[in-house]
Amino acid sequence: MTIASPVLDRITGVQISSVMLPLPTGISDAKVLTGRQRPMTEVAVLFAEIRTEAGLEGIGVSYSKRAGGPGQFAHAREIAPVLLGEDPSDIAKIWDKLMWAGASVGRSGLSVQAIAAFDVALWDLKAKRAGLPLAKLLGAHRDSVRTYNTSGGFLNAPIEEVLDRATESVANGIGGIKIKVGHPDHRVDLARVTAVREKIGDAVPLMVDANQQWDRPTAQRMCRAFEPLNLVWIEEPLDAYDFAGHAKLARTFDTPIATGEMLTSVAEHAELIRAGVDIVQPDAPRVGGITRFLEVMSLASRENLQLAPHFVMEVHVHLAAAYPLEPWVEHFEWFDPLFEERLEISDGRMHLSPRPGLGVTLSDQARAWTVADHEIRA
Repeated sequence: MTIASPVLDRITGVQISSVMLPLPTGISDAKVLTGRQRPMTEVAVLFAEIRTEAGLEGIGVSYSKRAGGPGQFAHAREIAPVLLGEDPSDIAKIWDKLMWAGASVGRSGLSVQAIAAFDVALWDLKAKRAGLPLAKLLGAHRDSVRTYNTSGGFLNAPIEEVLDRATESVANGIGGIKIKVGHPDHRVDLARVTAVREKIGDAVPLMVDANQQWDRPTAQRMCRAFEPLNLVWIEEPLDAYDFAGHAKLARTFDTPIATGEMLTSVAEHAELIRAGVDIVQPDAPRVGGITRFLEVMSLASRENLQLAPHFVMEVHVHLAAAYPLEPWVEHFEWFDPLFEERLEISDGRMHLSPRPGLGVTLSDQARAWTVADHEIRA
């Protein structure tokens, strides 16, 4: 008796591309005002395209802001050859193989962010093989997710512009507004947040983000000052790794505390969740892709925590749709030029596309902004 091979397909080619995405204007958050970073003028995006002998293709993405893009590309180029010949359905096995190929530089940070592009591409390919949107492959709890906009609320923007952008976003179907805080003059923060609340009204969800720039005493004072403004959450009031400090704020104030976007491993998220926080904000590219993000989701779900993934809405809308509790997805239009498709947004929600996989294809503009690429074939 002949036993059929369980192998469904083989990876025959991998192409990686480094794309420099320019921003219309340089943006500043609290890290710039404290002198720790320069204004952000571009985003380095890492794409992975994986092809198989059956003719399937998956597209994956990772990214870096301000620094690290060339490093991600270099690491991805070094470890990519281990993909050749593998069955693309064996995603967990392949993740481990990629990790061990570069294990000497660690299991978090830049190394897993490079792996993330391959991992996302494999999940995109797997969903395409099934003919399903990624969320449906994972098991969706909903076909749309609450969404809020961040890109209109940076500290470099005059308050008049912030108010106009907030009004425009709500009119265009965005469900909530987040603005940046952490100005050296805390009175400025309070005035800007109060102005936005008055402009959009009490019914529109409002969030703020301090980008890790308060110390513990300042965070205590600012959280107390913001309590009357009915905020959905206060994000990153403290250093990303001050788990105990965030937990204490969560216990002290009614306004929920959100953090997690800067963490780059499942282990770090597990420590944060054990410490105690209200809303977890994992980032799939930063933790190593969808495989590792699903582990973080499981940890958060076990504690009945709210979920609000950071950035890259094209990936996170699928993951948020598969989370048991009603989550949020962050809306940034920055990646729009990189893809041919657009996500539908209406009535405060971001809707899943019926297209298989992630539902996106790279645009000609993404190809034009490519600054480095590399292809390997079996």
